[in-house]
Amino acid sequence: MIRPILRYGAPVLHRGATEVQELTVATQGLLDDMIETMYAASGVGLAAPQIGAEQRLFVADASSGRSVEELFVVINPTIVEADGSQHEEEGCLSLPGFTERVVRYNRVIVEGLNRDGQPLRVEGEGLLARIFQHEIDHLDGSLFVNHLHGIKREVIVRRIRKLRRAGKW
Repeated sequence: MIRPILRYGAPVLHRGATEVQELTVATQGLLDDMIETMYAASGVGLAAPQIGAEQRLFVADASSGRSVEELFVVINPTIVEADGSQHEEEGCLSLPGFTERVVRYNRVIVEGLNRDGQPLRVEGEGLLARIFQHEIDHLDGSLFVNHLHGIKREVIVRRIRKLRRAGKW
């Protein structure tokens, strides 16, 4: 089922998610919904808080659905290693219409569990590393605008306030 994606300002997006203690039928259904929602929105990643679920899990696919082997489901993720640097344009399904250049690590290793509850260790470089970091930020209650400073951040936040006042956000 495709679920609505919450936008910047929704309280759940600004607080940390809780660890998944048990993989249930409901958790599996949530993951299926997240995958379907991510693809329907033409996204490359989606964290549970973006659809209102305060659980530490995300889905990611740098191929945008072109390669089933590139779909990652990560439960209770942690970045255990990171290096390098990239400064690329980044957007977010919870901030539609806004993009900005964000500095991220170029390579990360993420550990967690796969959807079967088995230990998972995955390395991401370039775009995949960016996606992993972006989605883990969501699980920590942070959005890409929190990585921006000064006028860049303020311009986006002001525009969102104006859209909200006009009933368009």
